[in-house]
Amino acid sequence: MIIVRKALGHDLPSILAIYNEVIASSTAIYADDPVSLDNRMAWFAQLEERGYPVLVAIAPDGEVIGYSAFGDWRGAWPGYRHTVEHSVHVRADRRGAGVGGRLVEALFPYAQALGKHVMIGGIDAANAASIRLHERLGFQQVAHFREVGRKFDRWLDLVFMQRILDAM
Repeated sequence: MIIVRKALGHDLPSILAIYNEVIASSTAIYADDPVSLDNRMAWFAQLEERGYPVLVAIAPDGEVIGYSAFGDWRGAWPGYRHTVEHSVHVRADRRGAGVGGRLVEALFPYAQALGKHVMIGGIDAANAASIRLHERLGFQQVAHFREVGRKFDRWLDLVFMQRILDAM
């Protein structure tokens, strides 16, 4: 049975491994170079400072197989204070088994408890599996930006999907 819980400091090396694998193998993260453990530690500390969760999915063998988090959307502009943008990444060998959906769904109560009204996801337009996952969770596509990213020597389209949390 998969357990979803708040991440702890000792989970960061596993989160780092998942993050860097996604950077190296996909367009789910529009970055070219792997990041360091110090980078993920700073990211984790920044989210904790804001009271935002980082969640991990734990397999029966105790290994971290995915994580999710959310942060401010469009920086900390006051007018957007009720909106967050989430991210979710699952270890390559566990994708397609429902882990990502559980991790995103587990973010909703945290966002609501913090008074958030909308959750946004930025998804590579070619990532049909992620788009379907978000649709199943009640997200709707609200924007399609053409050729705003570049990776692997090609232009990438970005889709924004949103879910209004108060409607739950």
